[in-house]
Parts: sequence; structure tokens; C-alpha cells
Amino acid sequence: MHSESLNFRRIAIVGLGLVGGSWALALKRRRIRAERVGCDRPSVLKRALARGAIDRGAMSLAAAVRDADLVILATPVGTILRQLAELKAWVSPQALVTDVGSTKRRICERARAALRTGPLFLGGHPLAGRECSGFEHAEASLFDGATYVLSPLEPSDLRDPRVKAFQRLIRGIGARPYIADPAAHDRAVAFLSHLPQLVSTGLASLAVEKSASGGLPLELAASGFRDMTRLAGSPYSLWRDICRTNIRNIEVALDGLISELKAMRRHLTAGRLEREFQQALKLRQRLSELGR
Repeated sequence: MHSESLNFRRIAIVGLGLVGGSWALALKRRRIRAERVGCDRPSVLKRALARGAIDRGAMSLAAAVRDADLVILATPVGTILRQLAELKAWVSPQALVTDVGSTKRRICERARAALRTGPLFLGGHPLAGRECSGFEHAEASLFDGATYVLSPLEPSDLRDPRVKAFQRLIRGIGARPYIADPAAHDRAVAFLSHLPQLVSTGLASLAVEKSASGGLPLELAASGFRDMTRLAGSPYSLWRDICRTNIRNIEVALDGLISELKAMRRHLTAGRLEREFQQALKLRQRLSELGR
């Protein structure tokens, strides 16, 4: 396990939804030489086996991770927190355990406590999610060109051969590793991911209320409204734990947006919205330069 040329021989993917299923399919597409073990409900395992996404299925966490040298927890954030507390009894101390959760601070704290003398943990978050969920939406190309956040518990972990091997694996499936402190990650995604989700959901909810009273014909909704409410298709079951584990940062982001909207409302009556439009154009140009 300590060779610079380390390759993972058995990869356990716990949760074969959009991200976990895409991990399995990406490994297959790139012909990564490792046994792919999936863990999920029997119906999901049946579909994953039929598509060749996994080599073997397991219905329990213990059966899935036993003898694995890489474990990817691709379940909802709340489930990841619970599974971290259970893993130590079954995972090899030589293994690398990582996750795909959208928040990192709470997960890394739990991993530090639960796996202190066990396998190495590396926080992970592929910035490649979509508003849909489930294995039926999984794609081998999901990570192509995507930023893949890695949050080590200690800076020295980046020198561990297992972490280096995982970074090579991430590049192998088409993504770009990006190292981020867990707390800094959560502050950033509150503005760049969680706030957009809540805005999209709030706008869609408002439209439902207004249309129910008969004063808002949805037939007039064009591409702009559809684009703005695309994220509203995300399930609450996924976002409940994300919001719970990043409350303070999301509150700061919401307060900031509320202040900006109030300023725009004042400027609207004075006909002075040019600054906001210019700022928005600068952001779009910057994102374009970054390939986003």
C-alpha cells in the first residue's frame, strides 16, 4: 500500500445514485483495472449489474467494504455521517475512505473522530451534480472537465501514496482535483451552490402560489424562467442534510442576497440598476475565462 505506483484493486462504491453510479460507469469507461463493488438496494444493484457498472453487488455496508482498498461513500450527507461511525469495524486500516458529500466540515469532523486509528479519510466533493437523482440518470461522462474538491484532514495527508493514487484516479475519470480546507469549502459553496438552489426553489414555490390564485398564467413562462427554476427539480431528501450541515454559511449567503435585492429595489425606482448589470457581466466573463 505504500508504493508510489499504488493502484486500487477493489473499489467499493456505497450508494449508486447519480454520483455513485456515475463513478462506477466512469471507472468502466476508462477501463480502470479494479473490481467495482456496489452497495445499494437490490433493485438498484440489479440495474447497475445489467449496465455493467459494477462487477459485484452487496446489500450491506460490511459486505461492500470488506477487503476494499478504496471506499467511496456516495450517499446523502446524513447517511455519510452515520456510515463513518460504522466503518471502522469492517474497513482495512490500509484503505482510503472518501465521500462525495456537498458539505465538508461536519463530515471531516466525524471522520476525524470515527476513523482516528483506522483507515485514512479524504473528504471529497465532485462539482458535477445535477437536479435529477438516481442511478437511471448516472452517466460515465458526468465528471468530464469537472472540479473535484479534496479536503484532507491534515495537510500531510496529501503526501500519502493512497491520496496521490486517488488524485490520479480522479484525473483518470476526467475530473480536476482541487484542494480546499473543509471550512473554506463550506463557506464558498453556500454562495455558489446552496444559495442558487434555494433561490431556484423559492422562485418556483412563489410561482406555484401565484398561479394557484389565478393571477399568473404559467403558459407565459419562457426559457429564462425555465433556466432559473431548473434546480427546483432537486429532491428535498437530498438538500435537507446539506442545509442542516451548513446552516450558518447559508444564512450569511441569504442575508447577503436579501441586502442586494433590497438595494436593487431602491435602484429600480431611481432607474439606477446599471452597476448591478455591469457587475453581473463581469462575473459571467470571469466564469467564461475559467471555463465554467
